[in-house]
Amino acid sequence: MSKTDFRTSAGLSRRSFLGAGALTLPAVAWGRPAYAATVQTSGVAPAALAGFDKVLKTYVVEREISSAQLAITKNGKLVLARGYRHTDDIAAPAVSPTSLFRIASLSKHITAVAIMRLAQDGKLSLGASAAQLLGLPATADPRLANVTIWRLLQHTGGWDRDISGDYLYLDHTIAKSLGVALPITRDHIVRYASGRPLDFAPGSRYAYSNYGYLLLGLIVEKISGMTYEAYVKQKILAPVGISRLRLGRTLKAQAASGEVGYESDQTSRTVTDASGTVVPAPYGGFSMENRGPGGGWLASAVDLVRFARILDAPGTVLNATSIGRMVAKPEIGVTESGSWYAAGLWVRQVTGHLNTWHSGGLPGTYTYTARLQNGFTYAALFNRGEESGSPDFDALSALINAEIGKVTTWPTTDLFPRHF
Repeated sequence: MSKTDFRTSAGLSRRSFLGAGALTLPAVAWGRPAYAATVQTSGVAPAALAGFDKVLKTYVVEREISSAQLAITKNGKLVLARGYRHTDDIAAPAVSPTSLFRIASLSKHITAVAIMRLAQDGKLSLGASAAQLLGLPATADPRLANVTIWRLLQHTGGWDRDISGDYLYLDHTIAKSLGVALPITRDHIVRYASGRPLDFAPGSRYAYSNYGYLLLGLIVEKISGMTYEAYVKQKILAPVGISRLRLGRTLKAQAASGEVGYESDQTSRTVTDASGTVVPAPYGGFSMENRGPGGGWLASAVDLVRFARILDAPGTVLNATSIGRMVAKPEIGVTESGSWYAAGLWVRQVTGHLNTWHSGGLPGTYTYTARLQNGFTYAALFNRGEESGSPDFDALSALINAEIGKVTTWPTTDLFPRHF
């Protein structure tokens, strides 16, 4: 996996948050914790996998991260499940292997599986026009009629956040434009976006679009007749034994049971009301409720590696045909490095296997998951995103990959029964 692959797989990192249209103000002290000299751990890291454990401990110390998780599966068995706590703040909760984290853009492949399941059940054509399905007006740009579900899945729909901004982070602009009060809703975002031209012809190139995945979530609701969250829980998560996943909330007071706290040096005007109050960016600088299908889920690393089994076990949620469609190459072909963005995942062909991966980032969040050859899958979650002056987070995949070849004997004990 190249450095280029990693950077293009990211969602909205702290750096892109600055340029996405959110009014971000100079950082101030928000009770940033003192970091402990040692890293407290929970869960199981067998001696044979001590190298991975060391990578995570070193990683959180170097980047001053107070909460993290790592989970690894080998040939479908959970062989490492670890929580990491690196702080002297006695008020900070312990981190277990099943604590909940915002997973940011790792939410996208959950939504992609939901769309594929609807198509598999004959309820949806992936070539259908999203505008027609949702009744979106194409008066601002007739090309909107050419935005298919495939193109939403593969980020070729026509929206480029580097040109028009990321509509999921333009709360103040949208509220003012539409003459509505904060907080805005998904419907407000769609109304605003539908009144603006696309940035390029649908299907002509790739540009990462959180807005495209908001539309996919609305399509899940329209076709299923259920809320997006209820459909995913019932049709996608329950069949693989996942019960912890839920959509996150914006404010700290609304945190789920077992959810970690998020840390960031960034502040912003709140998007929850028109008061102009300056808040820590993770708690009011953006709307978790509106992010939903593209970046709103809470999960543990254990949940994410369990979810990855959907692609390795045809018949549990998706059949072999649907799995093949989910990792298929887009109409625009592959990147210079040979990878491609399929449906909610980056993909690369290696000998005998299609490797898949994705990263996610928000102020206060960094996440990464990869499903690699030789039956190795992992997920790593952190409660701090990239901050100004911090080391690049894209070092993680190379560090983990380097440890894989050092393992001489893989554990055979399956830890999944301990972490339902």
